[in-house]
Amino acid sequence: LVERVAACTRCGLRAGCTQTVFGVGDRAAEWLVVGEAPGAEEDACGEPFTGPAGQLLDAMLAAIDLPRQSVFITNALKCRPPEDRDPRPAELAECLPYLAEQVAMVKPKIILAFGRVAAQNLLATDATLGALRGVVHHYGPSSIPVVVTYHPAYLLRSPGEKRKAWEDLKFARRTHAANDAVPS
Repeated sequence: LVERVAACTRCGLRAGCTQTVFGVGDRAAEWLVVGEAPGAEEDACGEPFTGPAGQLLDAMLAAIDLPRQSVFITNALKCRPPEDRDPRPAELAECLPYLAEQVAMVKPKIILAFGRVAAQNLLATDATLGALRGVVHHYGPSSIPVVVTYHPAYLLRSPGEKRKAWEDLKFARRTHAANDAVPS
């Protein structure tokens, strides 16, 4: 899958980026973190959520007792859009099968969707981020719980929203704990 993603040219973004950004972390993690798309720093190093947004993500995960290396982190889109613009629907449509394969590979017990683009594409909806927060959604045939929150890059621009993100993280932790308590 890593090789197929690296060789993909279906949406055309690959020609304008340094490298694909597949994802990092524990490939058998209980928690899957999904962001929107790589930015300039992620494109340069090949890892999602680096720089200030990555530092904030690390702090957010640590606040709910999840070290970065204990989760798997990826993006809905695997190549950086020019000038970090929002991904286009056609680009996401080409990349979403890779995300579905990543979910199948990791088999998480919960997915944390960071940002509107990640949430809308995971859940196949056009609902606003505000409408998606605070509710347990489900992904795929195995009905994996999905909790939606603000993207760390947004929180850096809008620090007043951090309190809401903290509530979302606590909600995700409770959701995971409740699902963990249910016998398989």
